[in-house]
Amino acid sequence: MERALDPAGFLSEFYPTFWWIPATVLATALAIKLPTIIRLWKDPLLRAVGGLLLLACAVFVFVAPSTIALVNRVTGVPNISAPWVYSLLTAFCGLCLLLITAWRNGLSDRSAATRRARCWVVSVYSGVIVALWVLFALADAPVERLRDLDTYYACTPFMREMILLYLLAHTTAVLITSKLIRNWIRADGLDAWLRWGLKFLGLGYAMNLLFDAAKLTAVAARWTGHDLDWLNVDVAPPVACLSAVLIAVGFILPHAGQYLHERWRVRLAHHELRPLYLLMRSVNGGGIPLVLRASPELRLTRRETFIRDVLLPLARGIDEDVRRRSLEAALGLGFPPERAEALASAVAILDAVDARLGPHGTERSGDRDTTELLREIGAVSRALRHPDAIRAVRVRAAARQGGVPAAE
Repeated sequence: MERALDPAGFLSEFYPTFWWIPATVLATALAIKLPTIIRLWKDPLLRAVGGLLLLACAVFVFVAPSTIALVNRVTGVPNISAPWVYSLLTAFCGLCLLLITAWRNGLSDRSAATRRARCWVVSVYSGVIVALWVLFALADAPVERLRDLDTYYACTPFMREMILLYLLAHTTAVLITSKLIRNWIRADGLDAWLRWGLKFLGLGYAMNLLFDAAKLTAVAARWTGHDLDWLNVDVAPPVACLSAVLIAVGFILPHAGQYLHERWRVRLAHHELRPLYLLMRSVNGGGIPLVLRASPELRLTRRETFIRDVLLPLARGIDEDVRRRSLEAALGLGFPPERAEALASAVAILDAVDARLGPHGTERSGDRDTTELLREIGAVSRALRHPDAIRAVRVRAAARQGGVPAAE
């Protein structure tokens, strides 16, 4: 019972699974993003996001205890996974800084300050990676540690410096990136998806600071002869996992959100055209051939084209008096001007359809300018979804003429 209530013991039991959770989330995000990256391969920002996700996924794959043991066994060098994982993490930090800078300033920014910043990031973090391997080569670390290497070797010469170096490099990158993100969020005119992405990034980097604080506190405690290893073993891993997931969401959300929003807009436009499409089918006697693998954009284009092709000859014969009386009736019923225009056009089109499909099958002819009507087919189709409003407009318009429509 006491063990069940012990947070450290509970976390220790699930330690091996900590690292596979963010690795799975990051791999899934990369798989979702991959088709877009391949399709838009020339977009350097998309390639950078893909590389960042791949690098982050690699960090959590290689930091898992089972992978650490495998790498050590394959290479025959105890603890060689340490500089390898630290190098991946350092490269991830540097790439985050580069991506945030490019994302905010744009890749076209060729100013001297931007070039210096990019060169500084590349040179410093490349130097850190080289130094990590040099320090590991100079160190004596014969005892394999799968979970607590940072605290176990906190006082070992050269290992101590290697551990401190990667933690300071990580903390510095997190602080700089957090400041850039915080300043960016305060900027005006940000897209809503971008702003939410930055908020997730900010939260993720705040969690990274907790990770660094836990690690540094545990290591410093060893230097002073104290034992706070539970911060390194039981607190830092779940914090790192949550941070990685939040950062992945932050980088993906602006691109995925805009993509999903555009897809939703296309599907919604296709759905809104259905009433007018069905009406034009009744006039044409046919419809659009079914294409199973057509994209939403293609289906929308085909529906718009079909509607305009059928509506063009029909609209030229619209009775302008009917449309004018319908507009006055709609305005008289209190509809806003734009809605009244759409209702009036819908009533006039229905009147033209009735004339064509009626018992005598007459088709009016005329030279009415149909440009505006063909451009506003979406508004007209939405108006057709409200038969009660159309019926009220037709009744009021007929009353102005002194008669009642046959449909009533």
